[in-house]
Amino acid sequence: MNISNKLTFLRIILTFFCIGFIIHNSFSSMLIAFLIFIFASLTDFLDGYFARKKELVSDLGKILDPIADKILIIGVLLAFLQLKIIVDAWMVSIIMLREFTITAVRLYNLNRGEVSEAKALGKHKTVSQVFLVIYIFVVDILSKKFPNNVFILFLYNKVSYIIMWYVVLITLFSGLYYFWSNRHKIKTF
Repeated sequence: MNISNKLTFLRIILTFFCIGFIIHNSFSSMLIAFLIFIFASLTDFLDGYFARKKELVSDLGKILDPIADKILIIGVLLAFLQLKIIVDAWMVSIIMLREFTITAVRLYNLNRGEVSEAKALGKHKTVSQVFLVIYIFVVDILSKKFPNNVFILFLYNKVSYIIMWYVVLITLFSGLYYFWSNRHKIKTF
C-alpha cells in the first residue's frame, strides 16, 4: 500500500476521533475536534499531492479517496445534527443521498472495469462541504466562548443557513452534472 492510500485510511480513522470529540460537545472538545478535522482534511490534499508527484495514482485510491471524504463529511454533519448544531436533517439527507448514489454508480462502473475520477465540479462540492464544516466549527466554538454575542448569534442563526443552502445546491448540481456527463455509462444499468 502506497503513502497516498495510507493517508486516505488515516483520514477515515481520524473521522471517528473527530466525531467522538464533537459528541462530547464542550468548548475544549469542539476545539480538539476542529483541529482533528483540519488535519484529516489536509490528508486529503496530501494524498492527492503524493499520488500525482510520485506517480502513485491507483484504482484503489481513485475509489477510496472520495469514500474517505464522504465518511469524514457525512460523519461530522451527522454528529452536528445529533447535537442540533446548525444543520437540518433534510439538508444532511440530501447530501447523503447524492454521495451514496454517486458512490454506488462509481462502484458499479468499477465492477465493469471503468474507474470514474472526480470532476472539477465534484471537487468544488467537496471543498464547499469542507468549508461548511469549518464554518460550523468556528461559529459553534465562538458561540460557546461568547454565548451572548449578537454578531456570533447572527452568524450562527442566519449566515449558517445561507452557506448550508449553497452547499446543498452545489451538491445537488454536481450530482446532476455527474449523471449527465456519465449518461452513456449509466444507460447500461
